[in-house]
Amino acid sequence: MNERLPALSADSSDDLASLADIALLRLRGRVAAELKRRGLASNVGQVAESLAIALYNGTPGRPNLQPAPTGTQNVDALSRRGDRYSIKGVLDARKTGTVYPDRDDREKQLFEYLLVVRIDPDWQLLAVYEFDWKTFCEVRSWDRRMNAWYVGLAAKTLARATLFTPQPG
Repeated sequence: MNERLPALSADSSDDLASLADIALLRLRGRVAAELKRRGLASNVGQVAESLAIALYNGTPGRPNLQPAPTGTQNVDALSRRGDRYSIKGVLDARKTGTVYPDRDDREKQLFEYLLVVRIDPDWQLLAVYEFDWKTFCEVRSWDRRMNAWYVGLAAKTLARATLFTPQPG
């Protein structure tokens, strides 16, 4: 998941642009089925989790992470020390997805670290912003409609995080 994909040639995008809408939708379905068959991530959140785990596991001084069991609320990865990581992928949004609080205690600590993973339109890793729990609590906002927390992605907020970027090559 770390390899850089070759840029699409102008010819490839021209081919897609010439497809009828129904043909493009069918192609999307075939691509989704092939991604599933290969066990590859198929949405921004899944790709962000894979990219963040790969970056941490390949960066000296960062903990090795492994995916959390499926269905674990608010926790997407675990370190060998037992630290819990919530991972939020961002492609073109101004805020993260939601973090649902504990039902009985809205202030209960849910994870040790929040990783905000920015990816580009080609789904390549741009940056990982690491917020510890204390900083998350200081920068989070409440979404009344969703009844959950989120983090806005203003430069001032992101400056509070520890920034990790992939090494070129």
